[in-house]
Amino acid sequence: MEEELAWKTDGLLPLERQLHEAARRNHVRRITELIGRRVNLRARNHFGMNALLLSAWFGHLQILQILVNSGAKIHCENKEGNMALHLAAGQGHLAVLQRLVDIGLDLEEQNVEGLTALHAAAEGIHPDCVQLLLGAGSSVNALTQKKQSCLHYAVLGGSEDMVRALLHAGASTSVADHQGASPVHLAVRHNFPILVQLLIDAGSDLDATDNRQQTPLHLAAEHTRQDIAEMLLIAGVNLNLRDKQGKTALAVAARSNHINLVDMIIKADRFYRWEKDHLSYRDPCGPSGKSLTFKQDHRQEMQQLRSVLWRLASRYLRPHEWKKLAYHWEFTEAHVYAMEQQWTGTKSYQEHGHRMLLIWLHGVIMAGENSSKALFEGLVAIGRRDLAESIRKKASDDLSAPRRCTAM
Repeated sequence: MEEELAWKTDGLLPLERQLHEAARRNHVRRITELIGRRVNLRARNHFGMNALLLSAWFGHLQILQILVNSGAKIHCENKEGNMALHLAAGQGHLAVLQRLVDIGLDLEEQNVEGLTALHAAAEGIHPDCVQLLLGAGSSVNALTQKKQSCLHYAVLGGSEDMVRALLHAGASTSVADHQGASPVHLAVRHNFPILVQLLIDAGSDLDATDNRQQTPLHLAAEHTRQDIAEMLLIAGVNLNLRDKQGKTALAVAARSNHINLVDMIIKADRFYRWEKDHLSYRDPCGPSGKSLTFKQDHRQEMQQLRSVLWRLASRYLRPHEWKKLAYHWEFTEAHVYAMEQQWTGTKSYQEHGHRMLLIWLHGVIMAGENSSKALFEGLVAIGRRDLAESIRKKASDDLSAPRRCTAM
């Protein structure tokens, strides 16, 4: 229904036009006069709107009550199947909605698209109306013709209050709409990080796939949602799932050249493998006691170590040695291939090596291991003992340096 036109009086007789105008403009005296002249209370315009539906839509409680007391049909709907409940809920008219609930209207009545009044309140982003309807017994998991729940509508509206209320009322997080999208899929696609975290905390299936066989992480990678990707990775997701094109979330990020996301996913994959090998339980902090994160580490105390790794990658490692180190440290073929998607010229290997070293360092730190020892052993393993000894000597020379990073 075109809201700006639905009140138009096309198709009405003169007195009926006046009745509709009075209902729309909240003219109580004129409504009473017209009722006294036995005007047709059921008269509808071309949109199927009568005076009672207009009073509900515009939130005029007194007009609504006069019409009900005068015998106006309360069980009526416009051409879209919207009843007075839908109209009041969708426009956020709490007092009118309360009166309609008190009258005893069926809260589960659906319009032609299958929306209940609760759907309408959620779509209109009216938390108070949502709470009223939930308290009155509206079904929180009713579905529309497109299999959308009220939670889908609340997420699409970006309303934290409504999502919380619906979850508290028992809304299912696993319902998939006609496109296979769960509420968390929608929260990712429309970039609502707070809602994503709420849905994660509510136990959403983060490995659920839509009709394109995309998980929420695939969508985060496709749309460059770095903060959301971090949430999903920390929560723990299956990184082996593939979309209809046969691509993992890592491949999607690499194809779009989203470097930071690629590196985050590789870090997460390596951490999950470490966690599985060590039978660690899922903890918001890693085994080293540090907060679990897969983003770049910009802490001041890591600056010296990052500089060492950059010099190593850009000056000392030969073009294919970063790969040798990567495979020694159990990076997979998929990891290496994803990093190689960033191509800036014949010296791209320097950036590839630097990224690999930073990803490796993340795992070493999270595992609480000695990075100096691990780096030395890695360089020896690929036949660069000269470089390993050089770095160890440099670390020894820096023993007296202030603010020395103890990891090197």
